Amino acid sequence: MAFALTGLNPIGGQSKKGSQAAMWTYSSADAIATVNTEGYFNSASQLLAVGDVIFVYDSNTPTLSICMVASNAAGVVDVTDGTTVAMTDSD
Repeated sequence: MAFALTGLNPIGGQSKKGSQAAMWTYSSADAIATVNTEGYFNSASQLLAVGDVIFVYDSNTPTLSICMVASNAAGVVDVTDGTTVAMTDSD
């Protein structure tokens, strides 16, 4: 699948761009291996800044991963591989 801007949403009152990292949620059926590919977030390059944190929810699996914007230059966005948060309930 492709990036869908409707799946990207800011968390809380966003900081002023460039002064502090902003936090985002992104929900998609795409696996983290697809989402963390360079260029996936290019349509949101004007919204995202280096250091921003994105909580990526894969609705197909379901899993949650935390990524950071590693670079955003000339409209090309690259995010880190992401750290997957275990979604288990052992009780």
